[in-house]
Amino acid sequence: MTTTSSSLLTDLNWRYATKKFDTSKKVSAEDLETIMSAVNLAATSYGLQPFRVMHVQDPAVREKLKAAAYGQPQITDADHLFVFCHLLEVSDEYVDDYIARIAAERNTDVANLKGFGDTIKGSLGNKTSQEVADWTRRQAYIALGHLLVTAATLRVDSCPMEGFDAAAFGEILGLKDQGLGAAVVATVGYRSEEDQLQHAAKVRLPLTELFHTV
Repeated sequence: MTTTSSSLLTDLNWRYATKKFDTSKKVSAEDLETIMSAVNLAATSYGLQPFRVMHVQDPAVREKLKAAAYGQPQITDADHLFVFCHLLEVSDEYVDDYIARIAAERNTDVANLKGFGDTIKGSLGNKTSQEVADWTRRQAYIALGHLLVTAATLRVDSCPMEGFDAAAFGEILGLKDQGLGAAVVATVGYRSEEDQLQHAAKVRLPLTELFHTV
């Protein structure tokens, strides 16, 4: 095992779903930008990034979201709150904008990418509205994984959260008007010494049971 891989596994073993954050500790601007950049680099189908992330900083809004998350203190106590939102639909215009961005970044003509754009549109066109929404929601979860791993490598604590009223979150954040739905939440900051869960042994399946060779 290389030093890098050993360090990564050490970081992931250190990570846990932090339930109690230290409200006095702040994440540095540099670490925060690294975490956000890692989310931006997450793999998504076609590279389409059919999700957006609400970085909620307003204390009053976070109090409302806390109520919609059944009073879980991480929502207000963590230094940062990210709400991963998925596109409710992916329009042809959205795909066209993406294709234009590729053309600009890679210094090529949009016409050269028409086949790729048509493939995306055709694939999504064969899905129902619910299937598209389910697909975009899954893309948001891939990005969440990037946040969790990157935060761990920086020794910044985090907590992925699904325990919230998505409809209420949508109402509070005005998501529907933006064509978005709340998928999953991540709180980021530093663990409190009072959080006893940090001392609990990590429980996972043995690799021989988790992985099946065919």
